[in-house]
Amino acid sequence: MKKKYTIQNAPFEVPTTDGKIIREHFGLASDGNSKISIAHMKAPAGWSEPFQTPEFDEYTFIIKGKKQFIIEGETVILQAGQSIKIQRNTRVQYSNPFTEVCEYIAICTPAFSMDAVNRED
Repeated sequence: MKKKYTIQNAPFEVPTTDGKIIREHFGLASDGNSKISIAHMKAPAGWSEPFQTPEFDEYTFIIKGKKQFIIEGETVILQAGQSIKIQRNTRVQYSNPFTEVCEYIAICTPAFSMDAVNRED
């Protein structure tokens, strides 16, 4: 009988050049799932990425530290224990301008892809 569950012991580690650690447990890069992606992230102090307008909903749950979001011009800061949903087609910038690492879980529906994130140059 085929198992009706999957344990992920070897998430896909996304190569980065900015010190951020991204381990995708489920999603396009790890198991080919296009409907959802679930990643464990660690953003170093001082990290930021360009503004983007993703074609997916993104849920973020902060485990440790703080993370800054600039959402359609409004600055929002979340800390450990808080979560947020940002609707697809919303212009957003993610950053950690603080002095400690921010550890969080990101869930995207449909799954994260570089083709659908629409990062600005």
